[in-house]
Amino acid sequence: MDDNVNGFANTSTEDLRERAVELARQRWDVRFFWKLLGLIPAAEAVAGNTDASEASVAQVSGLLYEALSSEQDPKVQEALRPVYIQYLVEHDAAPEITGETDRGA
Repeated sequence: MDDNVNGFANTSTEDLRERAVELARQRWDVRFFWKLLGLIPAAEAVAGNTDASEASVAQVSGLLYEALSSEQDPKVQEALRPVYIQYLVEHDAAPEITGETDRGA
């Protein structure tokens, strides 16, 4: 991507980072943050920071584990129920009809 085409040629990388992160925060753009998390270890390796690259992988997995641990709360699970259903339906993993209606309550 050519910085000149987009008008960013004279903008510092730090300013670009701050602006992009702030915009993603305002838009609640989790996909952008997820993309960054996935790219940081590779960027560390490209920058020659192989030890930092390995540490970044550990940090990302730790952040993911921490985020998913809050999902263990039954109230959080219930709030996420529609998301689980949508995902299963999108991936054709609907349950077999057994006549049971247990929702784990």
